[in-house]
Amino acid sequence: MNMELQYPWQRLSTWYIVAIVLLILWDAIWKAIALWKAARNNQLSWFVVFLIFNTAGILPIVYIKFFQRKKLPL
Repeated sequence: MNMELQYPWQRLSTWYIVAIVLLILWDAIWKAIALWKAARNNQLSWFVVFLIFNTAGILPIVYIKFFQRKKLPL
């Protein structure tokens, strides 16, 4: 058996693997921030959406920018 064809991921270039890992980290960081803010604001529907959908950080950024509850100035 040829060892080069044993694992399909071995044919991927190093840059492709690095890009995928960076995208996963990017999404995880933004998702964690958005989940935290949705939970703190008691927004269960947003929390569930963030748990279900992976959008490469786009949906969490949109939520943080436009849809989270604003704190009242003291």
